Amino acid sequence: MKNNYSVLFFLFSLFLVSGQEHTHRSSRPLTFPDIPNYKTVKTDLHMHTVFSDGNVWPNIRVQEALRDNLDVISLTEHLEYQPHSEDIPHPDRNRSYEIALQEAKDHDLLIVHGSEITRSAPMGHNNAVFIEDANPILQEKAENAFKEANKQGAYVFWNHPAWYAQSPKGTPIMSNFQKSLVEKGQLHGIEVINSLDYAEESLALALEYNLTIMGTSDVHGLIDWDYTEKGNHRPITLVFAKEKSLPSIKEALFEGRTVAVYNDLLVGRDTYLVPLIQKSIKVNSVKYIEDTQVLEVVLENLSSSDLILENAMKYSFYSKPAIFTIKAGTSETLRIKTLESIEQLTLELKALGAYIAPRTNPIISWALRVGQ
Repeated sequence: MKNNYSVLFFLFSLFLVSGQEHTHRSSRPLTFPDIPNYKTVKTDLHMHTVFSDGNVWPNIRVQEALRDNLDVISLTEHLEYQPHSEDIPHPDRNRSYEIALQEAKDHDLLIVHGSEITRSAPMGHNNAVFIEDANPILQEKAENAFKEANKQGAYVFWNHPAWYAQSPKGTPIMSNFQKSLVEKGQLHGIEVINSLDYAEESLALALEYNLTIMGTSDVHGLIDWDYTEKGNHRPITLVFAKEKSLPSIKEALFEGRTVAVYNDLLVGRDTYLVPLIQKSIKVNSVKYIEDTQVLEVVLENLSSSDLILENAMKYSFYSKPAIFTIKAGTSETLRIKTLESIEQLTLELKALGAYIAPRTNPIISWALRVGQ
């Protein structure tokens, strides 16, 4: 009987371990390569739980992030808007962060302390992350809330500026309030992608006012229900940091070293977006088909985003249209009609799913040597 109990205990232990592993495993992990001189850090810095107007406990946000292979998250609860306060009273606005921090302590996931300053237009909604204490940021006057957040050294970004509930035309309006924040150094970034929405006008504002480009899920329900089951990834911000640490990530955000990503959409300054796509595509082979001048180039997509590309060379393709897609984690073979045998080729492709300015796609190039 003792041996039987031992066997049952062993089997039960295996069940618990496998259940815990399953919690942190996903069929769609987000992966992106590092770029020269920087580590690519996957972040989602805009999320909600029941401690503001979300539908889940903070530990669920940590578990979702682990399943999605994220590196950094922030639970940015609304400071002012508290629809669950009768059921979950919490005078300490740091509570959500503390629960997430406890859940993540045994995992390789960084938790950034953050909150959302929630006001009507023209102030709008803004996230303050890398804060020290959320409670003093809860101020009657919006100006004082931003002043306190910046006093704590926060990185502040403007949330969903094109949100039609506050901007009925669906386009952002840079009010005197935002302009004043920028002039005082109290507003540092802007969401160009929020939830399912991309606003090219927000990208234009980022470039005009030198604001860091951001992409976030702003999730309130479950990631699986809101994104995965609909065939989507959550929107994220790729931060190009010197190392995976909170001080380094904060420094990179202030310096504007980001690319916003949602499915096959990538938005960022060319300084960072171009090398990201270059490193996302691995050239596996460059060889001529025997006795022809048709060059076969095998490309592999190392990222978790499908890459939509267009031929930008003087040479045409043999068996593929000028516009093609390399799906995430797969390879595609280009057959290029060089008309004569050459030893080197500059492969030039326009990244149609990528934007370095409104309606402006970058051209990415690779120096190839035939026979590699």
